Amino acid sequence: MTTNTAPVRAGGARALRPPFGVVLAGVLVAALSLLPLVFVITTAVQIGWDQSIALILRPRVGELLGNTVLLVALAVPLSAVLGVGGAWLVERTALAGAGFWGAVLAMPLAIPAFVNSYAWVSAIPSLAGLGSGVLLSTLSYFPLVYLPVRATLAGLDPALEQSAASLGRGPVRVFFGTVLPQLRLALLGGSLLVGLHLLSEYGAFALIRFDTFTTAIMDQYRSTFNGSAGSMLAGVLTLLCLLMLVLESRARGRARYARIGSGTAAPPSRVHLHGWQLPAQLGLAALAVLALGVPAVVIGGWLVFGGAGVWQAPELVPSLLQTLGLALGGGVLTVVAAFPLSWLAVRHPGRLSRLLERTNYFTSSMPGIVLALALVSVSLTFVPAIYQTTLLLLVAYALLFLPRALVPLQAGIAQAPPLLEEAAQALGRPPLRAFLGVTLRLVAPATAAGMALVFLAIAGELTATLLLSPIGVQTLATRFWSLSSEIDFAGAAPYALLLILLSAPMTYLLFRQSTTARSTRRTTTKAATE
Repeated sequence: MTTNTAPVRAGGARALRPPFGVVLAGVLVAALSLLPLVFVITTAVQIGWDQSIALILRPRVGELLGNTVLLVALAVPLSAVLGVGGAWLVERTALAGAGFWGAVLAMPLAIPAFVNSYAWVSAIPSLAGLGSGVLLSTLSYFPLVYLPVRATLAGLDPALEQSAASLGRGPVRVFFGTVLPQLRLALLGGSLLVGLHLLSEYGAFALIRFDTFTTAIMDQYRSTFNGSAGSMLAGVLTLLCLLMLVLESRARGRARYARIGSGTAAPPSRVHLHGWQLPAQLGLAALAVLALGVPAVVIGGWLVFGGAGVWQAPELVPSLLQTLGLALGGGVLTVVAAFPLSWLAVRHPGRLSRLLERTNYFTSSMPGIVLALALVSVSLTFVPAIYQTTLLLLVAYALLFLPRALVPLQAGIAQAPPLLEEAAQALGRPPLRAFLGVTLRLVAPATAAGMALVFLAIAGELTATLLLSPIGVQTLATRFWSLSSEIDFAGAAPYALLLILLSAPMTYLLFRQSTTARSTRRTTTKAATE
């Protein structure tokens, strides 16, 4: 490699041809990511057009479609209202205890949706149907809108708001006419995440006996499993996922909001709530009680009721150890799979790298049950030896959670100057030693961050684990599900608590990221004025 004449693109990306091995690894990962889509298409072809149409047009499919569409149509707007309203109260009003409420509104993410459902069913056994599904999913997923919207609000230059206020517009008109348009990207992105979670959620809706495509596919698979009918349900679910991605992309458009020009961003002027202070406090308190108080009280109550005996269950420690082992193994495999894709995206950007990256993002947005069914079908047909093995389960985890490793890895690689690696090679180090000794060390913090995000996601994963876990392997999530399905709520309580404790670090990390924009803006403002 000649370090003196190699052209360099903007942002430090090199224009040299990417190494063949890296490209091959990226293509293999992307090919594996396409398995769910290939599975759906090939199944439809094998069944035949006429039978496929007949299976899709069954009354049962219409019922599931109605349930799923109504759930998304109700829960996503409610989550958006709660997320945007909470972020605005914390960032743009003189809310008493804004720092406290800012953290509280992010905490529901630490409680898996199926654990939340377990708590509510324990408290109110009659919960069932669409209304209960909307309630539980909204309480579980509104922070997915709150966190990106809050981060965007914290980073906005308030000059436009101040200009609108100087023209005589009240706080409500300023919000809807000036602030809300600037939140569109964060709002749509958070709403998309909520919608995709609704399509893939199984445990929360199964506990309240609310049928969706995911619960129907799982029920068929675990009972008689009509392969054709189940595959067509998976196909409809995949189409819904694609439709949601397309709608979000079209609504997002190409508009961007950014501050340009000289000057310093002033701190935002907060709206005085006056007589609305008490209603705001009561509303936030009610939301905290519903989203956090009910699970805390119920789980605590079951732990007290069960006494020390529930902690002495022989399966508790093995489930914890198996969860940690699978999460660690899945985290390592996911980071290894994400590295070539991240490397190509940063060091060799182009059509190929963008195509490979988007392929993996598409697969990760699909429900875990579709991916699990695809891996079951492929393994039984081509590689029966890996069916119901730990390897197949780890591959599923890697494909599901690859973007959680891609984002921090790309950021880390972008901050590792290629010239340092080239300098090491110029001093006589072989390319591999130069990479391991220079670049990999610089990317190590980003690698650890990506692995931590994947680790925590795997620890609470339920659907794919239920379908793919080897015989005798139980994680905290699957053991919790087994006990709660048997109405042994006291026995399930320790598993619920451990799941929450494992999810808490990721929630804290996401909360810290949502406040980074504000800290960065204040630091920049201070530096500019000194």
